[in-house]
Amino acid sequence: MDSSELRTEMEKNHRASYGWALSCCSQDPMEAESVLQTVYLQILEGKAKYNGQASFKTWLFSVIRNTAAYRRRWRLLQRLRLDRYLENSRLLVAEESPDDTVYRAQVKQIFKQALAALPRRQQEVLVLVFYHDFSLKEAAEVMGISLGAARAHYERGKSRLRLLLKESRLLNESELGRK
Repeated sequence: MDSSELRTEMEKNHRASYGWALSCCSQDPMEAESVLQTVYLQILEGKAKYNGQASFKTWLFSVIRNTAAYRRRWRLLQRLRLDRYLENSRLLVAEESPDDTVYRAQVKQIFKQALAALPRRQQEVLVLVFYHDFSLKEAAEVMGISLGAARAHYERGKSRLRLLLKESRLLNESELGRK
């Protein structure tokens, strides 16, 4: 099916698709719209491909259902991570001395500066992998590059980040002050 045929079929099934998305999203209209937009983008970008084994509407509804389920799982995992983070940070705050708090803030600032000094692609892949828990394959998809290119940017970024952190005088001074 070419792009114009896909658009025609999606337009023809839009009302029913929105109703199904509402059903899959616990009647949350904003979430249903977001799911539907994600589905349409997946289809138009070729990430979700109609193979003709079922009717278009059946296939479209399965993509909507799977996307809504993925987003629910993702939000649940984010909430669990946030809960775990908050729990750990409460423990750290309770056990951390003022000197440790200052040191942690300094290290965080140095790390942010070193990360900002990296080339854009290296920054992007490191942020996706470390802060957003993406695999290298997922990061490559997000960035629109090959897996090999993502691996190269990842390795180069980590090496450069290590070097920048070693070169940081403040980090070395902070470590000396802590010893």
